[in-house]
Amino acid sequence: MSLVWVILGLILLVVGGEFLVRSSVALSFKFNISKLVIGMTVVSFATSAPELLVSLQAALAGSSDIALGNVIGSNIANIGLVLGITVLISPIMVDSNFYKLNWPMMMILSVVLYFMLQSGDVLNRWEGAALTLSLIIFLVVLIRKSKNEPETHVEELDETLQATSGFKITVWLLIGAAALYFGSEWLVFGAKEMAVSLGVSERVISVTMVAIGTSVPELAASVIAALKKEKAISLGNLIGSNIFNIASVLGITAMIQPIAVNNPQILANDIIWMMAFAFILIPMIFLPKKMELGRLKGFILLASYLIFIFLAFYIEK
Repeated sequence: MSLVWVILGLILLVVGGEFLVRSSVALSFKFNISKLVIGMTVVSFATSAPELLVSLQAALAGSSDIALGNVIGSNIANIGLVLGITVLISPIMVDSNFYKLNWPMMMILSVVLYFMLQSGDVLNRWEGAALTLSLIIFLVVLIRKSKNEPETHVEELDETLQATSGFKITVWLLIGAAALYFGSEWLVFGAKEMAVSLGVSERVISVTMVAIGTSVPELAASVIAALKKEKAISLGNLIGSNIFNIASVLGITAMIQPIAVNNPQILANDIIWMMAFAFILIPMIFLPKKMELGRLKGFILLASYLIFIFLAFYIEK
């Protein structure tokens, strides 16, 4: 029965996230916000809402390991699972902005998060505020840089949303909010029950099943794009998702409810894997063929991810 709650929770999170994105973009058009700003801030925040609700719900319910594992596991899955499968299907070229701005920010946040958690086995409100502030500064720099470089890729927006009525926006917001609320509750409840039934910790379920579940939308989108020989999901989008996961999801959650490290394996194992997956991208894009991620590299990423999943369960025993 716990698996049913997890699946229902994930379905509601996907539905709620989609309604929130559409209503947020439509509302932004109403306020005449530029497409560049909408794409880089509104859409990014809205797509991080499911992870935020899950982590917040878990922290408030006293399940800090799910709050942390959800983000750490999602960041690992974005690179190992989503990127790995995508480049296995269709190799991708890497934009130079990746190593000039996006990758350094992801790497810095990953390392900073490690030391914040290690310093007192808790992510407190001030540390959460610092993470959130760093994201705001990063977005300001990114938007200014993008305005000077018109060719910078920004997520395409649905132009038809400009004509959306105020009533429809309100309905979408309400549906999105309700779906996210119940989806996060059911997912956290199901994850806790599943951990008990399988005889493993909440941390194992969150860094594996919950994280994979919240990465399914990105995985589906990238696989479909790769199979159609279209431009696969950009590396920038995945790195951006990882940045938002740490800075906004954990940052905002910690400001509301400090997140404790209850399971030592989060620091001893999981976050080390997260930093390793982030770091390995730099040598991968320069060696042996510059600025390209091919099938061999995709295989290495996916194989590494499968090893991580195996060890997550094995270490518990």
